Amino acid sequence: MPPPSLNAPQREAIEYVDGPLLVLAGAGSGKTRVITHKIAYLINEYGLAARHIAAITFTNKAAREMQERVEGLLHGSASRGLTVCTFHSLGMQIMRQESKRIGYKPQFSILDANDGYKIISDILKTTDKEEIRRVQSTISRWKNDFVSPEDALSTGNHEGEFHAARCYRAYQDTLFAYQAMDFDDLIRLPVELFKQDEEALEKWRTKLKYLLIDECQDTNTCQYTLVKQLTGRWGKFTAVGDDDQSIYAWRGANMENLRLLQQDYPNLKLIKLEQNYRSTARILRAANAVIRNNPKLFEKTLWSELGEGDPIQILAVKDDEHEAEMVSMRLLAHKFEHGKRFLDYAILYRGNHQARVIEQALRNQRIPYVMSGGQSFFDKAEIKDVIAYLRLLANQDDDPAFIRAATTPKRGIGNTTLERLGTYSAERHISLFSAATAPGMEMQLQEKQLGPLRMFCDFINRMQWRAEREPAGVVLMDILKAIDYEIWLYDSEEGKAGETKWKNVMDFVGWVTKKGEEDGKTLIELAQTIALITMMESRDQAEIDAVRMTTLHASKGLEYPHVFLVGCEEGILPHRESIDNGMVEEERRLMYVGITRAQWSLTITHAMKRRRAGEWTVCEPSRFLSELPADDIRWNGKPGEKRELSVEEKKSRSAALLASLRQKTGQSSSQ
Repeated sequence: MPPPSLNAPQREAIEYVDGPLLVLAGAGSGKTRVITHKIAYLINEYGLAARHIAAITFTNKAAREMQERVEGLLHGSASRGLTVCTFHSLGMQIMRQESKRIGYKPQFSILDANDGYKIISDILKTTDKEEIRRVQSTISRWKNDFVSPEDALSTGNHEGEFHAARCYRAYQDTLFAYQAMDFDDLIRLPVELFKQDEEALEKWRTKLKYLLIDECQDTNTCQYTLVKQLTGRWGKFTAVGDDDQSIYAWRGANMENLRLLQQDYPNLKLIKLEQNYRSTARILRAANAVIRNNPKLFEKTLWSELGEGDPIQILAVKDDEHEAEMVSMRLLAHKFEHGKRFLDYAILYRGNHQARVIEQALRNQRIPYVMSGGQSFFDKAEIKDVIAYLRLLANQDDDPAFIRAATTPKRGIGNTTLERLGTYSAERHISLFSAATAPGMEMQLQEKQLGPLRMFCDFINRMQWRAEREPAGVVLMDILKAIDYEIWLYDSEEGKAGETKWKNVMDFVGWVTKKGEEDGKTLIELAQTIALITMMESRDQAEIDAVRMTTLHASKGLEYPHVFLVGCEEGILPHRESIDNGMVEEERRLMYVGITRAQWSLTITHAMKRRRAGEWTVCEPSRFLSELPADDIRWNGKPGEKRELSVEEKKSRSAALLASLRQKTGQSSSQ
C-alpha cells in the first residue's frame, strides 16, 4: 500500500492501473514522488516485474534522481531490470537491438549537434553560422514533427524551404553512409521502424508493459507517437504533466499532446494534484493570478498549507547596473538578518545576456555564485575536438570519435571518402577504423582518397603506442602540434574567438598533465575516466555554498528558498520576438515557472532604462506585473515616484553594508 503521508489525489494516482491516466501535476505538487511510489506499487502490489516497466524523463539528472528514489523504496533485487531513462536513451536501446531491421549496424555512431553542424556546413558549402544553424534547426523541427525529406520537398512554400529540404535529404544520406544517427533520429527511427514492422513493435510492447511519462507537456510529435505505439490501444500508462509549465515550443514541444491524449484515449482518467508543498500562499496566489490570463486546457488552482508568507517585493530600479547592485545588497542583507546560506538564494533571468552585469555586482560584494544551465567546460566544441582524439586512442572502434577526429582539422578526408568507408564498414559489420585499414579498401577508393585516410590511421596507431607509455601531458601536446590545431583554430574563428578557444585547450592540457602526474595515469586511462569526471562535476556543484544564477528555462523543475526574478520588462519578459510572433502565452507560462520556483520569498525587479547595443533604451514594466494580486505585492520605487527610503529599506541597506563589511573583513583576515 502507498504510505499514509501521501494526500488523497496522490494515492489515487498511484493505485489507478486499470487504464490510461493523466496526472495534472501543478508546480511543487510532488509529481516525482507519485511516479516513484507508483513504480513501487506496480511491483509490490500489482505484481508486475520491474523489467516490464519504463519511466521516461527528459533529462539524465531527473532519471538518476528517480532511479535512486525507486531503489530506496524497493528491497533487494526488486528493481532489477527497471528502465528509467530519457526518451533518447530509450530510443538508443531500441535501435541498438533493432538496427539491422533498418539497415544499420548495432555499433552505429551517435553524432551530437556540433557533428551535425559540420556535415550541414559541408553540404551547404558555406561558413555562414546563422544560415547553418537555421537549416539545422529546420531539419530538427521536421524530424520532431515526423516529416521526411521527401515530405519537406513536396510541401515547401518558398525557395528557403526547398533549399533546406534538399540539404535535409543530403544530410540523411550522409548520416546513413556514415552509419550514424543524430539525437532526433534516436526517436524518429524507432517510430519509423514500428510503423513498418509489426513484429518489432509487438516485441517491445511485450517487453514494456507499463509506461510512466514525466513532463508529458514537453513531448514533441515524434515522442508522443512513440508513446502511443508502445502503449497500444489498451493504454497502460501514466502520463504526468502540467499545461501551465509548457515552455519549450521553441524546441519542438507540443502542448496539444495533452489534448490529444483525451482524443486518442476516450477512457483517459484525469487526476489533479493541486496541493503545493513548496511555496507560501502569497507566492501561489501570485502564480495563479498570472496564469489565469492564459486560455486553459485544464482548470486548476494551486494551494498550500505553508502559511501566508511575506509579500512579494517589486523593485523599480534606475538601470541594469542599479538592478545588479540592489539585488546583491538585498541578498546580503537578507542573508545577514536571517542567518541563511548563499545556496538558499537564486537569481533568475530570461536571457543569458542579463547575467554579466549581475555577476560583476556579486564579485564586487564577494558573493560566491555558480551558473546553472550554462555550457560545461567539457561541452565546448574545442574540448570535444581534443577529446575525440583521446577517445579514439582508447577505443579504435569509437565511430563518432573517428569521424570527428578525421575531419577536425580538415586533412583531405572528405564526405565522399567517409560515405564509402561507412558503406564498407556497414556491409562487413566492422568499425570505420578497421574498414580504413582493411585490404579491401583499395578497391573502394582511389589512392588520393585512401592516402590521407591511411596516414590518419597510422598517426593514431603511433600516438596510441606512446599514450600507453609516456606522460599524458607530453603526448597530448604533441598530438595538438602534429595536427596544427592552434593554427586551425585561429584560421577558422573570427576575432578573439580563436584565442579564447586555444586558451581553453591549454587549460585542458594543463588539467590532463596535472591529473596524469598526480594519479600516475596514462593518457588512455584519463580518456576513459573523463565522462565520469564530468558527471561527478555536475553533482558536486549542488553542495557548493553559492548563489545560483540560472535562466528561467533552466530553472524548471528546481526550487529555491529565496528567489530574485530580474528584468521583468516588456521586450525581455515577455521577450520581444514572442510579442511579435504571438507567443506571449508561452512567456506568461515562463513567468509562472519563475514565480513557482520560490519557496519563502520572491523579489521581482524591472529597470527604467537599459543599455542595448551601446545605447540607452527606455523600458516599460512587464505586463505580467499588472496581473499580480495587489494585496500580495509591495512596490518599491514605482515609475515616476520620488520618495524617501522607508524605515524597512534603510534597515535593509544598513544590514547589507554591515554584512558586506564583515564578509570583506573576514576574507581579508583569512588570506
